[in-house]
Amino acid sequence: MEDKSLFNDFYQRQITLREVGKTGQEKLEKAKVLVVGCGGLGNFVAINLAASGIGKLHLIDFDTVSISNLHRQTYFTQKNIGINKAKALADHISLLNPLIEVTTSTDAISKQNAFDTVKDFDIIVDCTDSLPIKYLLNDICVLNDKILVYGSLYKYDGYVASFNLPKENEERTANLRDIFPDIPENTIPNCEEAGTLNPIVGFIGMLQANEVLKILLEIGKPLENCLLIYNALSNSQQKIKCSHTFTKGKIRSAFEQEKYAIETCELNEEQTKISAKELKEQLENPSFIKISVMSDEETEIPFEVNERIPLYDFPDWLEETDLDENKTYILVCGTGITSYGALMLFKEKFPEMKVLSLEGGIEAYEI
Repeated sequence: MEDKSLFNDFYQRQITLREVGKTGQEKLEKAKVLVVGCGGLGNFVAINLAASGIGKLHLIDFDTVSISNLHRQTYFTQKNIGINKAKALADHISLLNPLIEVTTSTDAISKQNAFDTVKDFDIIVDCTDSLPIKYLLNDICVLNDKILVYGSLYKYDGYVASFNLPKENEERTANLRDIFPDIPENTIPNCEEAGTLNPIVGFIGMLQANEVLKILLEIGKPLENCLLIYNALSNSQQKIKCSHTFTKGKIRSAFEQEKYAIETCELNEEQTKISAKELKEQLENPSFIKISVMSDEETEIPFEVNERIPLYDFPDWLEETDLDENKTYILVCGTGITSYGALMLFKEKFPEMKVLSLEGGIEAYEI
């Protein structure tokens, strides 16, 4: 650092924290972080990490800014329309913090280039909106012993986790496949398809940035061996806990077989969801088997369910249960998101079975 005075002045409020200090700030200065995706989540992640003093920040995005992005990708302006997102964000960062190095790539990350892309970085931050790419990043990080800070969005819900953190004896914490083992054939739609409000985008992006800082500074408790789900409408949050069972060997095998692409991204709502009104009308239907996939067994459900199965036990339940092909399985959770994730696991394993997710979850049912 050529100008220590500028360094001390710029990071003064952060250095003042006892848990950070100059030693911690110097740790951040030496850190190298890769941000994949510079849209909604990437905007907030990159800006907050840059302002916090991450020494080397590399941004990846192949897309250009459009007017429909500005509502939630709030560090872009109308002057950026038509410009590559990574480059536009890097220009903003250069004006914000001259003390760090920010570089960009406009090449989409792929199975062919992923190994070379992640190898030089301490932490990878997933800010993409493509489910196959999320699995690609997860698998590459596991195979390369890299930490992955995961984030995703669906309407009013956001998801955050820190995957593949190092433990003692060269072991690692859970990864994405420990929660959702396989890429679903029918994926959850992205923000463009499903819609979103902009505050949830910023909130989840800043939680991701917070995870990166905690990990690098070795303070607080990262979101390890769990997935945090936050709902913007109720300001509620829950954690889906998981154990690490999807080993590097299993992921190496998956990587060799995966194309990391979904043949069809079309979501057929009629075939996958049941509304609260429809369920109320059919509540006593003997052909329905109602299953709660909420992790909190104490949560009250306003109707009787046949079974309560936490999402982290759901894959084992699918393996061990003798399912009735003459029944329709109704999956329920608090907001309809966890149950939809369980539905995708169900359909992946048994594509011909009849299974529906309660749209909007218990919150919608009680309205």
